[in-house]
Amino acid sequence: MVDCQEEQRSSLSITYSASNDLADKRKEQTMKITTFAAIYIGSYEVSLKVFEISARRKIRPIDYVRSRVELGRDAYTKGIIGYELVEELCDVLKEFHTIMEGYKVDAYEAYAGNVIRDVSNELFILDQIRLRTQLKVTVLSNSEHRFMGYKSLAAMPEFEEMIQKGAAVVDVGGGSMQITLFWKGNAITTQHIVLGIMRIREKLSGIENLVSHYENQIQELIDKELEIFKRLYLPKKDIKYVIVMGDYISEIVKGVSKKEADGSIETERFVKLLNKLNKKSPEEIAKELNLTNEHDQLILPSVVLYKRLAEAVNAPYIWVPGVNISDGIVYDYAEKHNMIRYEHDFDEDVLSAARNLSERYQGYSTHTEAVMNMTGTIFDAMKKVHGMKNRERLLLQTAAMLHDCGRYISLVNQGECSYQIIMASEIIGMTHLEREIVASTVKYNSQPLPPYEQMMDKMDQESYMIVAKLAAILKIANAMDRSHKEKFKNVKAVLREKELLITVEAMESIVLEKGLFSTYADSFEEIFSVKPTIKEKRVFQ
Repeated sequence: MVDCQEEQRSSLSITYSASNDLADKRKEQTMKITTFAAIYIGSYEVSLKVFEISARRKIRPIDYVRSRVELGRDAYTKGIIGYELVEELCDVLKEFHTIMEGYKVDAYEAYAGNVIRDVSNELFILDQIRLRTQLKVTVLSNSEHRFMGYKSLAAMPEFEEMIQKGAAVVDVGGGSMQITLFWKGNAITTQHIVLGIMRIREKLSGIENLVSHYENQIQELIDKELEIFKRLYLPKKDIKYVIVMGDYISEIVKGVSKKEADGSIETERFVKLLNKLNKKSPEEIAKELNLTNEHDQLILPSVVLYKRLAEAVNAPYIWVPGVNISDGIVYDYAEKHNMIRYEHDFDEDVLSAARNLSERYQGYSTHTEAVMNMTGTIFDAMKKVHGMKNRERLLLQTAAMLHDCGRYISLVNQGECSYQIIMASEIIGMTHLEREIVASTVKYNSQPLPPYEQMMDKMDQESYMIVAKLAAILKIANAMDRSHKEKFKNVKAVLREKELLITVEAMESIVLEKGLFSTYADSFEEIFSVKPTIKEKRVFQ
């Protein structure tokens, strides 16, 4: 009896000890603070922003260092960045490396935008940075760049309410800008415009000293691009907010004294202030905005650009959240490492934007919805075989939504036209590679998939396999509604060893669908080693 009691006490002490260890680990995770550094190489400056990431305080900036390096001066005029600027860039990054060591950062991410992506000596620049600074720099596609900035916005509580009421999110950079429209909380479209603050200055640098009203030439250049966007995308929706991210804008809005409860300001007040600044010299503007560089040649282009943006969108309110790409980098890192969770549904943004793109090219119909539902059913039934995850399911749904958009241009070359439309369209929340996967899935839904060697310039082998699998699923789902009459009801799929049994209810003859289905069944079986079959349950009215 005594031995039994001793054994029980021993067991209890082990349990309590294990429980305490678990509690200590949880407490340690809760108290742990990660020091993270975000480096961004832009067209006219290089920045380092240091953050603390913790469970209690979430994300908190602790230092922000910016250094002027005008890489766009060469990139946008010569298509190559010269040795002197590369030398200057490496010197700045060395200093950033020293600062990071001082903070003892736990992790960092270093990114560059289109200023390096679009030059012919990109690889040599990245190699020099790696050798001379020990920093690994990743060059972002435009999609990745804008999505990171968007993530910092989506973390703010005001954002959700604003996009419900209608908002245009404008991300202004040195080389280009992105405008994304939201309506009733859904992403409608996102458009990339090759018009940024640095690019404007470089385009007009030759005439700056030859005209008396330089600001008028800037406005004329900007209006040409904005007028096209306004005519194509704005008339259908009432936009209440313009949400602006970009340099100089935070300093500008400080001059507007009255703000609304949500932090926005009246567009009328904003434009009035910009009209006032527009008539001043860059030196006078810099002095009024308390900028350190009184001879900054980018001030006037930025003032004119923000003014014309506000007037073109014509929303009653402007909101400047004060975040930039550096904030986006840390939010992206924290999300990937499960340090934060978003309330905002980014997957829904992808589907919403894809649906609007499909509708624009008259490719969305009840047939599209039927194919989407069937692809989802087949994907879920095949989970044990295909090895793909929820992200690939989203790409498949997007491909199903866009598979008919090419018919708007050509009934003969539908697959190729669909591919070109998708690749030419930005879909917010989707990377360039993911867009390539979706476009290729749609293309090879109606064409034979070529061998990997013919596609290796567009994607890696893993991505190629994803395209093959998604296209195989899309083909049989599309074949099941080839007549576009939605003959099938209550589609169910179950995997039984080497057979995918698809059970459907049909109220009329499905001879056509069965014939086309068998045509694509062989390629499906070749990829998955599973034979798809249809089991029909005839429903009589």
